[in-house]
Amino acid sequence: MNSLEIIAVVLGLANIGLLVRRSIWNYPFGMAMVTLYALIFWEAKLYGEAGLQGFFFVVQGWGWYLWARAGGLEHAVVVRWMGWGARVAALAAVAVVTLLLGTAMHRLTDAAMPFADAAITGASVVAQILLSIRRIENWLLWIAIDLGAIALYIQRDLHLTAGLYVAFLVLSVMGLREWIKASRQGGASA
Repeated sequence: MNSLEIIAVVLGLANIGLLVRRSIWNYPFGMAMVTLYALIFWEAKLYGEAGLQGFFFVVQGWGWYLWARAGGLEHAVVVRWMGWGARVAALAAVAVVTLLLGTAMHRLTDAAMPFADAAITGASVVAQILLSIRRIENWLLWIAIDLGAIALYIQRDLHLTAGLYVAFLVLSVMGLREWIKASRQGGASA
């Protein structure tokens, strides 16, 4: 455990807490957090997770822009559900990224756990995109990601980060509940 990890955890809690509330101000905290985690994961030889942080940084900038366009500067953003076709496509994208990235890391790097790392990375890419476009299913993916990440980070001796993902798991369940409630109260149109 180091001071960068402690700071990243605090930023992460602020980020997810604001996401649950559908606040656009989650993005600055998230962008700072992923910058620190890129360094932390690289040191832990979790290369998929390290690279994912660069993706997160870019997509969070895009999400910030989309949420601002959706009125997020004045009020909580509107959220909605995906159709079944989009859900199947999202899961297929997770599977493809997982297999391709896991195989590449297994063959080309000294990655500690290439397929577990790749599965979390692939699902996180899709979940972050769904979050940016304000789809409720993003929380279901984050719940699955959090469960896998907790086990991975414990195995890699990132116990504080594993603890953060326990908090993320609780907040993801809360986020799912709150976003479903918001969609039922007229927040279902985009």
